[in-house]
Amino acid sequence: MKTLLFACAATVTTFGALAQQTPQDSTDVEKLDEVLVQSVRVDADSPITYSNLSKAEINERNLGQDLPILLNYLPSVVTTSDAGAGVGYTGFRVRGTGNRGINVTINGIPYNDAESLGTFFVNLQDFSSSIESVQLQRGVGTSTNGAGAFGASLNILTDAATPEAYAEVNASGGSFDTRRANVKFGTGLINDHFSFSGRLSAIKSDGYVDRASSDLKSYYLQGEYRNEKTLLKAVVFGGHEVTYQSWNGIDAQTLATDRTYNPIGFQYDDDGNFQGFYEDQVDNYKQDHVQLHWNQKYGGGWSTQLSLNYTMGRGFFEEYVDSWYYANVNFSSDATFDFIGWESYEVDGELQTDTDLIRRRWLDNRYYVANLTTNYKSNSVDFDAGVFGSIYSGDHYGEITWARYFAQDEEAGYRYYFGTADKNEFTTFAKATWRINDMWSVFGDLQGRFISYETDGINSDIDEFIIDENYSFFNPKAGLTLTLNEENKIYASYARANREPSRTDFENGNPVPETLNDFELGYRFTKERARVFANLYFMDYRDQLVLTGAIDDVGAPIRQNSGSSYRLGLEVEAGFQLGRQFAITPNIALSTNKNRDFFFQRDGELQNLGNTNISFSPEIIAGNRLDFFPVQNLRLSLLSKYVGEQYLGNIDAESSKLDAYFINDFNVQYDLKNIGFAKRVTLTALVNNIFSEEYVSNGYFFTYDDDFSNPGTVTTIEGAGYYPQAKINFLIGATVRF
Repeated sequence: MKTLLFACAATVTTFGALAQQTPQDSTDVEKLDEVLVQSVRVDADSPITYSNLSKAEINERNLGQDLPILLNYLPSVVTTSDAGAGVGYTGFRVRGTGNRGINVTINGIPYNDAESLGTFFVNLQDFSSSIESVQLQRGVGTSTNGAGAFGASLNILTDAATPEAYAEVNASGGSFDTRRANVKFGTGLINDHFSFSGRLSAIKSDGYVDRASSDLKSYYLQGEYRNEKTLLKAVVFGGHEVTYQSWNGIDAQTLATDRTYNPIGFQYDDDGNFQGFYEDQVDNYKQDHVQLHWNQKYGGGWSTQLSLNYTMGRGFFEEYVDSWYYANVNFSSDATFDFIGWESYEVDGELQTDTDLIRRRWLDNRYYVANLTTNYKSNSVDFDAGVFGSIYSGDHYGEITWARYFAQDEEAGYRYYFGTADKNEFTTFAKATWRINDMWSVFGDLQGRFISYETDGINSDIDEFIIDENYSFFNPKAGLTLTLNEENKIYASYARANREPSRTDFENGNPVPETLNDFELGYRFTKERARVFANLYFMDYRDQLVLTGAIDDVGAPIRQNSGSSYRLGLEVEAGFQLGRQFAITPNIALSTNKNRDFFFQRDGELQNLGNTNISFSPEIIAGNRLDFFPVQNLRLSLLSKYVGEQYLGNIDAESSKLDAYFINDFNVQYDLKNIGFAKRVTLTALVNNIFSEEYVSNGYFFTYDDDFSNPGTVTTIEGAGYYPQAKINFLIGATVRF
């Protein structure tokens, strides 16, 4: 993909820097690698709104923080971190759409979890160090394989082979005892056909929030064979994450007095005296991926791609269940014998009905994918068609590893619930771009998705959890692009998307699929030293699964169908080279996001609230990047981000409003070339939130009906929780390439 459209207005490198780089598609080596993502990516002639990030742009701030944090300065993007420092559990939203509506692919293979529909970047430890390029499509986009995108698509291409051999060492560290070390290698082309490369990484951080630590280990290996017409590529990657839980957030009072407080892991004695926190209240999960790709070029413009994938995940989160806390504060039965499935018995003459315990909730899953695509390309036509199939199976179960009082004849390892899940998908798709003449091109994209989802057994709430659903979706897309001249393009498109509910949606209600009709109108102006991209969008939803603001007992956001809703917005991004030493790349997104005729039961009465704001959807998101090159090979960058106020729920409650925030980061990078022992040494420093803004980027909102304080009346009580982000903090690093 050419570097022409680095449409990230706040994170793109300056045009002066780009002019010094070798274009990404300048060699046949790189062109063959790009075939891996050709079915899910678009280019400048497509009527799709998108932004690109290159390897160089990612590496500018890649000091150990997760990939979502590196996407923060893309248009309409809001990022957040549970631990507050960008390491561990992180996420992002695009146009107000969360991770369950963002379709993520790696080399064209879906990464979204089949059941939750979400993406867990904590399982892609240091993956940014193995990325060749990223494309973020806003709106429905053109993700023609995998789960249907429902707000945005993130398409990742992993490292391309390099013609020359190399070895690389990276080390970084900074605030909150964050440190990262990795080693990379590449053999270059062996006998002009073979190459091998890999990476080993370790990241640790204590987190900004108390005890929100992360211990992340990962690997990446690839081997390939290529000639002029064939690419055979095997990619194996995975890792192991251990993160202390910090997903409960804090209330407003605690936010004002102790921003870093973490309430998870309480331990009390029998009289309710606080004893401390359980040290192993952690999420512990391993995930491994195996991808096999065969790209074959034929004569006459034809080519095919066959991709196979196997993903294995297994792990648990461990928690201390304190019987006093659960009975007297949480008002939950989780610590009782009855909940566990044990019979009560006498201990020292007293009937024992509950116990402190340590439990692990396990997920053991497998995911198989096969994807076959055919491409035809000529001067006037670019055509893709293919089929996609996936099989998912997962076991959900809980075990008790310790209890103060085990039931008679029971011991550590007792399983107190077990359930299975199976999800199969078959997708067929075809898309084409027809260049009618030098001015007009037409785009069409048809996708059919066929899904079956079955569960059996008991869930973690000890409820029978049986689902047997089948879905059939037809997702058409169409668009026009008008090329006025080499500098100016106008595009318009329509896309329809349908999305099935997630497992969590079923656990919290009786959801129905959501439907989106997405209309885009855009303009692209591109010159050597300036560019301006602007687009209008209208996203019309039926039965949109919007975030209620609440979270469940494992920190997963709860959603509900909202009936009719829409998002209307304007996005503008630009980039200007100001002489030899300065460049500026601003962006802004303005939007209105509404639920139509939203109903809510307040104080025991069903009320029509009219049009309300959709949760987690700020009306203003703006970013800017100012680059300064005082001397050769030295770049100083000031990055700014403004996120307007937003509601954590859908009822426009003042208590659910999250304040606007404005943060600034300062980035320095200096390259030393050919200094004797190394081909290149790159020194990087990043100061985040340089003005130490006390801000919150995420939270949750909940309500409950109080029918016991005043018998005979119902009063709706509101509450909110917040995830504070770190004040000023820094990371420094060095990369040595041999």
